[in-house]
Amino acid sequence: MAGRQAVKAYLDLVSQPCRAVLIFLKDNKIPHTVESIAIQKGQHKTPEFIKLNPMQKLPVLEDNGFVLTESDAILKYLATAYNVPDHWYPKLPEKRARVDEYTAWHHENTHMHISSVFLHEFLLPRMGLPNPEMLEKALSDLDGTLDKLENMFLKRQAFLCSDDISLADLLAVCELMQPLCGGRDILKNRPKLLSWRSRVQSSLSDSFDEAHDIVYRMRI
Repeated sequence: MAGRQAVKAYLDLVSQPCRAVLIFLKDNKIPHTVESIAIQKGQHKTPEFIKLNPMQKLPVLEDNGFVLTESDAILKYLATAYNVPDHWYPKLPEKRARVDEYTAWHHENTHMHISSVFLHEFLLPRMGLPNPEMLEKALSDLDGTLDKLENMFLKRQAFLCSDDISLADLLAVCELMQPLCGGRDILKNRPKLLSWRSRVQSSLSDSFDEAHDIVYRMRI
């Protein structure tokens, strides 16, 4: 947009929501710069970053002095403020409501259960704190979420909210890639979700693999 500076995104690409924001920026050619914040080094707890986001979380977006946190809000803001294709966050109320429906459900389902698997399969074992029982519970909880993705959201359509990609698909696919860090492809026995992931990847072209390079390199 004329007269606007490039947006600044504060990201750590180990984080699923951060990858979603970066992919959206790249795929829609929104002028941006990236400020890398390493969570494992505690850079999200420095006085400078806390001044920017007292919640000490990523991602954070800064757009000409306007600071915004939370990936859901950031993606919807970018889709509304910048000239991006309507399918990402449709203007038609019914279609937009379907995206909102998924993103409201996402945080305490897809995101929460994927994060638990990542914690118990990847992070805690590297700290010498494995807990096989909790990992099995996390995987069981995740199975229920994957069932709903297949049987509710993908019941009659190619993508989660319609027959075209939306912010819902972007948030979800970045989550479902996360267990690859621990060498687990949670979709390998779910052909419907595998086909969906392939469609999402094809829709996103190179931006998908660029953002997930860190996941591929961490894979064990």
